[in-house]
Amino acid sequence: MNLSPAPILITGAGQRVGLHCALRLLEEGHPVIFSYRSERPGVQALRERGAIALFADFSTEAGILAFIAELKTHTGCLRAIVHNASAWLAETPDSETAAFTRMFSVHMLAPYLINLHCADLLERSKPADIVHISDDVTRKGSSRHIAYCASKAGLDSLTLSFAAKYAPRIKVNGIAPALLLFNPEDDAAYRAKALAKSALGIEPGSEVIYQSLRYLLDNPYVTGTTLTVNGGRHLK
Repeated sequence: MNLSPAPILITGAGQRVGLHCALRLLEEGHPVIFSYRSERPGVQALRERGAIALFADFSTEAGILAFIAELKTHTGCLRAIVHNASAWLAETPDSETAAFTRMFSVHMLAPYLINLHCADLLERSKPADIVHISDDVTRKGSSRHIAYCASKAGLDSLTLSFAAKYAPRIKVNGIAPALLLFNPEDDAAYRAKALAKSALGIEPGSEVIYQSLRYLLDNPYVTGTTLTVNGGRHLK
């Protein structure tokens, strides 16, 4: 990917995959702006490496619009927007509406409004990209996490619609990962069960998403596509 003076925006980059991708981009010399909701060690690590950190609460329209306004005070152009911010909330009998509303806001409303209101920033950079980080669960649905799955599926639909809307000026694509990283508290039985769901049977880590992101940013002839990064789960 050719270096551009225009920064790359990554939402939700304070930990795990977003943090890894932001650090890798910085290592390769790309300016980075990122959003965060909670102070974490990763947020400070990115600041120390020169990234611009912007607080964002994507759970409300007001929070999303405030973030967009703040972003535009820091840059007049963007090389790419990577929508990585995500919420995973339990859908219990006393919280279904709140959980659905928040996940819809984070997974769909925030990308929708940011894409609409920041297209002018992207159009000042050539090439320009939008990348939505979705989830492989949308391929078959989820009986236990219906709101999460539905809102991520909506994000997949936004990929298609914005790709059509912004072509040929801005490429719009998605990445749909399955299991990437275990949590420290995951026990051996859970890990074995999760690994058995894929044909490759490995815990790949965050680098596979960075590799996918680089492919989408580098390739001038791909738009409206969602890359499946699931270790062959669809084969099981």
